[in-house]
Amino acid sequence: QAVPAGSHIRLNLQTGDREAKLSDSENGKSDMREERRRKRLGKVDVDSNSFSSQELKKALAKMKESEKAERKAHEEEVKKKFRPIEQLKEEFEKLNVKMETDYEIMVKLISKFNSSASTLDEKVAALDDLEYYVHQVDNAKDFLSMGGLQLVIDGLNSTEATLKEHAAFVLGAALSSNPKVQIEAIEGGALQKLLVILATEQSLAVKKKALFALSSMLRHFPYAQQQFLKLGGLQVLRNLFRQKGMETLHVRVVTLLYDLIVEKMLLENSQHGEQMEEKIQQYRQVKLVPAVVEQDWCVVVSNLLAMPEHDTREKVLKMVGVLMAFCKERYQGDQALSTTLSLLRSEYEELAAEEQREGDKDGYFKELLGSVNTIIQEL
Repeated sequence: QAVPAGSHIRLNLQTGDREAKLSDSENGKSDMREERRRKRLGKVDVDSNSFSSQELKKALAKMKESEKAERKAHEEEVKKKFRPIEQLKEEFEKLNVKMETDYEIMVKLISKFNSSASTLDEKVAALDDLEYYVHQVDNAKDFLSMGGLQLVIDGLNSTEATLKEHAAFVLGAALSSNPKVQIEAIEGGALQKLLVILATEQSLAVKKKALFALSSMLRHFPYAQQQFLKLGGLQVLRNLFRQKGMETLHVRVVTLLYDLIVEKMLLENSQHGEQMEEKIQQYRQVKLVPAVVEQDWCVVVSNLLAMPEHDTREKVLKMVGVLMAFCKERYQGDQALSTTLSLLRSEYEELAAEEQREGDKDGYFKELLGSVNTIIQEL
């Protein structure tokens, strides 16, 4: 005889019969289970000890109908809250609003920038908007394919300073971490044009954006670094330190050189496979450090430690640490550097102690103090 699921079954060893114990209604739990089962199966005779297959089919059919009804009610509720995309498009078209892709927007912006009918302000506004879009790698590639990159490179020759500034800004954004654009830009003559801007008399704003674009082109691109040295780019940057009003560019130049030197060192010291061998060979042709030492960048860099900003000092200390292996003799004979380092040590000892009293054991000034002490010990 069939018994309800979950019943306790035992074999009576005296009589040899199998016995089943119906579970008692403990605290109403069995009644609740029975009630839930009744709701789930619908109007089925749950008092029976077993269900026929026909009854089970009917119960399952009712369950499916119930689920369909619930799903349909949910869909109706969603339809009340939201409108289909076709209806939204129709309403947008009625309002003369069209949903445009990034590609379509860039085509319009390039057209506006390149149009002779556009005013200077309109061209500058178009470049501003383009700078926002070309930060994305895929957009920058589309920008290249639609001819926008070459137009911007040609814009570096403009007689309008503001156009040169914004063209360099767009170029730098498109070049950032984008090898395909970097290759096309150097083949399109961007490197030469940027160096001309940095070497000639231009406003600080124009040179700042040109330096940004140059940095974006050179990073992680050894071929461009090699061409940069061949074209006298290091001398161009060196001359910025002789020009008045360009002080804010000094730390940017030092940061760029530091990044390029460390970039090469990290690649040469890392474990690499055969696929990296070609890139390493390219980096070996970039003789940046010998050129830096030859042009006496050692002193140019160390002199910046006298600047009052802690952020500037941090970057310069890193650069001095990297140059130490090549400029040690020069630094050992530099009395001004020795004096500056002693003053920095005293200043950062006090600031680090104050940090420690405030509970910051591994603070910013403690790190700077460590950099100063390391350089003093090496000297």
